[in-house]
Amino acid sequence: MAVERGVDGADGTWPCFGKCRAPSPPHPNPLPKGKGAGCQPGGTAGVLTFVLGGARSGKSRYAEGVLTAAPSPWTYIATAQAFDAEMRARIAQHREERVPGWQTVEAPVEMPAALAAAGAAPVLVDCLTLWLSNLMLGDHYRPAAAAALLEALDGRTAPTVLVSNEVGFGIVPGNAIARAFRDEAGRLHQQVAARADRVVLVVAGLPIAVKGTL
Repeated sequence: MAVERGVDGADGTWPCFGKCRAPSPPHPNPLPKGKGAGCQPGGTAGVLTFVLGGARSGKSRYAEGVLTAAPSPWTYIATAQAFDAEMRARIAQHREERVPGWQTVEAPVEMPAALAAAGAAPVLVDCLTLWLSNLMLGDHYRPAAAAALLEALDGRTAPTVLVSNEVGFGIVPGNAIARAFRDEAGRLHQQVAARADRVVLVVAGLPIAVKGTL
């Protein structure tokens, strides 16, 4: 299992922990030029962006906008599974809302392998929390899966955007499975955020820079 690093900014990042839109102060050991360079074409190469938000917060739409700043085609790694009519409708709606140029890869469990196989293509993963729930429901060994994800992220040289639901803001869940899911999601988010060049929290359709700049 890869250890967490950079949570306190020691690896050259400077998290601002939700201080809305205020620019982060310069760090004595800044990231290399180009990291966290914004969303403009030509400034996204190798940048890892982690987008968090609640349900219907606009996080997926924002994440798609970040990635489509890079040249197409873009790879969409989908982790959802259509178990019922409601989920099928949600998946269909997401597909209809996307602009042309996307290539969809369905990877509800083997998402790290799909990410590693994407090569030089810009990639959007939507979302980590559904992937984690698939692992838990399938009784997969989560530490190994998380380590594989972090390894795949470390190997990326093209723009990469990961989306996840922030589930830690509510009350303590009333059952053991839900509490375990909340705790594992929180730990996974910390590990991904430590590697990310940008972390963005989307609230009511508005992006807030938590780490790096918008």
